[in-house]
Amino acid sequence: MDCLFCKIVAGEIPARKLYEDDQVLAFHDIAPQAPLHILVIPKKHISTLLDLSAADTALAGHILFTAQRLAKDQGCAEGFRVVMNCNELGGQTVYHIHMHLMAKRQMTWPPG
Repeated sequence: MDCLFCKIVAGEIPARKLYEDDQVLAFHDIAPQAPLHILVIPKKHISTLLDLSAADTALAGHILFTAQRLAKDQGCAEGFRVVMNCNELGGQTVYHIHMHLMAKRQMTWPPG
C-alpha cells in the first residue's frame, strides 16, 4: 500500500509526534493552517469516512476523544476546531481518515 499516513505509522516517514497509543497517532501537520495544527489518525487504514463500518465506532470515538485531550493539553480550552474531510469535493487529499485539530487563532467560517 502506498499510503503516506500508513508509512508514518510504520515509522518509514518521520513526523513530529505528539501522542501515540495502540489505536491512534497524533502529529503536527507539515502545512499548518493555524498556529497549532495537529492531525489525529487511526493506525488502521481506512480510506474515507464513507469506509467506516459499525465495527469502527469505538475507534472513531477514540479519534475524537484524543483530539479533545490534545486540545486541553496544548492549552486550547478557549476554543479550537476539528475537521474531517471526505473525498475530493470534501477537500480530502490523503486517503487515510484523519482529524485536523486547529487552534491558537480565531477560527472563522468560511476558513481564511
